[in-house]
Amino acid sequence: LQDGLRSSSNSRSGSRERREEQTDTSDGESVTHHIRRLNQQPSQGLGPRGYDPNRYRLHFERDSREEVERRRKAAREQVLQPISAELLELDIREVYQPGSVLDFPRRPPWNYEMSKEQLMSQEERSFQEYLGKIHGAYTSEKLSHFEHNLETWRQLWRVLEMSDIVLLVTDIRHPVVNFPPALYEYVTGELGLALVLVLNKVDLAPPALVVAWKHYFHQHFPQLHIVLFTSFPRDPCASHDPSSVLKRTRRRGRGWTRALGPEQLLRACEAITAGKVDLSSWREKIARDMAGATWGGGSGEEEEEEDGPAVLVEQQTDSAMEPAGPTRERYKDGVVTIGCVGFPNVGKSSLINGLVGRKVVSVSRTPGHTRYFQTYFLTPTVKLCDCPGLTFPSLLPRQLQVLAGIYPVSQMQEPYTAVGYLASRIPVQTLLHLRHPEAEDPSCEHPWCAWDICEAWAEKRGYKTARTARNDVYRAANSLLWLAVDGRLSLCFQPPGYSEQRGTWESHPETTELVVSQGRVGPAGDEEEEEEEELSSSCEEEGEEDRDADEEGEGDEDTPTSARGPGLAAHNPYALLGEDEC
Repeated sequence: LQDGLRSSSNSRSGSRERREEQTDTSDGESVTHHIRRLNQQPSQGLGPRGYDPNRYRLHFERDSREEVERRRKAAREQVLQPISAELLELDIREVYQPGSVLDFPRRPPWNYEMSKEQLMSQEERSFQEYLGKIHGAYTSEKLSHFEHNLETWRQLWRVLEMSDIVLLVTDIRHPVVNFPPALYEYVTGELGLALVLVLNKVDLAPPALVVAWKHYFHQHFPQLHIVLFTSFPRDPCASHDPSSVLKRTRRRGRGWTRALGPEQLLRACEAITAGKVDLSSWREKIARDMAGATWGGGSGEEEEEEDGPAVLVEQQTDSAMEPAGPTRERYKDGVVTIGCVGFPNVGKSSLINGLVGRKVVSVSRTPGHTRYFQTYFLTPTVKLCDCPGLTFPSLLPRQLQVLAGIYPVSQMQEPYTAVGYLASRIPVQTLLHLRHPEAEDPSCEHPWCAWDICEAWAEKRGYKTARTARNDVYRAANSLLWLAVDGRLSLCFQPPGYSEQRGTWESHPETTELVVSQGRVGPAGDEEEEEEEELSSSCEEEGEEDRDADEEGEGDEDTPTSARGPGLAAHNPYALLGEDEC
């Protein structure tokens, strides 16, 4: 088609994609057994404890060249059509098919007479059988990306064996994506542990939608304890200037102590432990944090670290290789161990920072940022355990995995169809005030394809190639995907039946309560400064931190500008863009 010819002549993506096809992996390492190893870390040999920084890299199935080329062609030719609101409703049975082989690998039986080599060999055989069942039942086109690295699954096994309570952290924008039913059945059934579902980042979704998801999970998974959480609560009743999507608000002061949800989590743990663990020190800590949480009262991160009590951190690099006993004493030595598990980029590390009250865990929106699990003593009787993000097998579209931050944006071979997936569900070209590349008259309507959106965004942002100064479409596509991952182009999915019952959820008493609670813990008197940042795929590939991350060397927290309106009625979720030019 003419669009395809025009687009390929106006960008550098052709040469870049050819290079990717030749190497088939962004880190230059040869790929075997159809697996791509992502996020390679620089290494100068093994450390003193034998730690390999690439040991827990993401291992995802490689897309075939034919599939990549097919999607690339569709991005140039397929005209985007907006979908109805009902199609944004997502049922967990469509994603995971409970009862199917879409399970997660279990640690095979073992005994103390087995050597370490025998145990590892047995686990490897069991893991290969697990992979064979999944790939035998589903084609690669139907399967989502999921973790093929046994080392990372061993980390999950160890965390589950250590934990008295398991926290499953999900992103409120698409919680069923991050909730594997097989893990729920295993934790609550075989292990007999309490499972707490944390609906995280609730500031990125309307309160009514948050409450609707909470009731959905209560109805389908009755043994769950559900907690609403966000590290950056905002006051829905405060007046917000709907600024550009390209601006971030930076706040100075004790941002982590303003987290919404620590008290809810404490109450859930008190109900679970039933007095078997003394949690009074945790309640006292929350009271101290709330009393001292004054925005602008500190000069930054250094002051927070000096003022707060020390947090004992234990790095568990190789202990995942050492099995715990078949039966472990619950609440050993009067300490409750809380394990945090979940998919990449759902905010597990940010949740721990919010519970501690300051930054103790490095956070990033790059999937696979947490390399191995660590434990943190929140108080003398409460120990937190942070597990690396794990991607469970499902039937989720791979484009949605990219938008959910599960697959690294910077390592995609073909980002354009993910942009098309986003643009068919939210009006990207309208929100970003894009002009069609072939439109001589802006008032005339032209059909859009994913490639057109990327080219228009490259033109608007001035993304040009270095040698020929043509539109850099690949960089523009990455920029748009980062906006979606970061929540500034917000795509929220809904539970089944939400469209018909929207009014009921908006007037629900729990919705009012959530609005009030966000206003109670939201920022007050904080020092704010807005700045427009240069959205560059290159800087993001280098590991720019996400909305939950502190700026290195400063006491700033990046918070999304997508603010909720003051009322409980239906809002335009894209009002953050305003009417001004981006």
